[in-house]
Amino acid sequence: MQHPIRLSLALAGTAALALASLPFDISPAAAQEPKAESTEAADLGVMGVNLKDAIKLNYGFQGALQGAGTPNEAGLGAFIPLKVSKNSVAFVDVLVNANFNDYGNYSSIVKTTVAGTTFSTSTRLGYRWLNRNRSWMYGINAGYDSRPMATGPTDNGVPVTNSQTVFFQQVAAGIEAVSNTWNFNAYALVPAGDVDKILNSNYGGGSLYTYGLDAGYSITPQLNVKIGSYYQLGDCGCVNDFGVRGRIAYSLTNGVSIGANLSYDPSFDTRVSGDIKYRFGTNGYGAPSIRSKQPVVLPVVQALSTTPANRDVRVHDSPAAGIVINGL
Repeated sequence: MQHPIRLSLALAGTAALALASLPFDISPAAAQEPKAESTEAADLGVMGVNLKDAIKLNYGFQGALQGAGTPNEAGLGAFIPLKVSKNSVAFVDVLVNANFNDYGNYSSIVKTTVAGTTFSTSTRLGYRWLNRNRSWMYGINAGYDSRPMATGPTDNGVPVTNSQTVFFQQVAAGIEAVSNTWNFNAYALVPAGDVDKILNSNYGGGSLYTYGLDAGYSITPQLNVKIGSYYQLGDCGCVNDFGVRGRIAYSLTNGVSIGANLSYDPSFDTRVSGDIKYRFGTNGYGAPSIRSKQPVVLPVVQALSTTPANRDVRVHDSPAAGIVINGL
């Protein structure tokens, strides 16, 4: 347990140092007047945006296909501003998802299939602010995620009995930096409670410690590409490796966005997934309309009220021969 905690603190410190070393002022805009020579943001109109008009309660649904240790899921979510100031916002973001069967005979957790519907939750409490010329948005968030998981047969033909429904949970934290062109996100997912469970007569499973850093680039205000790397650890020592992932996301119209994801690591091999999100009440700021006659809202403003990423409890299974719990 000490190793993951030390690693978490080290990565968090490295990420914080990386953000602090960015050649941009991260102080809130209210702290001092913009420099006369800092005209780019003003020319684009971002200085004239009233955040109390831009940041509103938004809610709707989201769905995603299974990925590396994550389920097929669909549910409801809401971004709730708690306090909007001249250049900052404190917020809470909540998700409730129904988790469904793995598709086909292809396990999302390696060998044991997820079978049966359960409901997972995710909560993030956060604070975001703009720098003095509103060219960058910075944010921090933290929260709690839960995931009950029903299991079924294996995808490798190994017969199993006594399939169990188990419960996993984690605490999570993230820091972010977003400009009109670039976006960075560092995160940590730390399992809590009983990390390893017996899934059936042959396999056990465990939630994974995951630490990652993503970097993205906005090709247009509607189209964003992202690459990242992550380190994962857990499942009774069976998982201890690095992975890479890529993402492309597109905003179709007000509040509607779709994404495609590709990841690779030695534990899960190559995984491809997709997702969709629709938010009401975005007021044109949460996702710009490509058909709107009004000027496109800039990513740095949109980022103030977007849903934080990396919300799933990731699970990996492994052979559990010889382990006996409650008579299994």
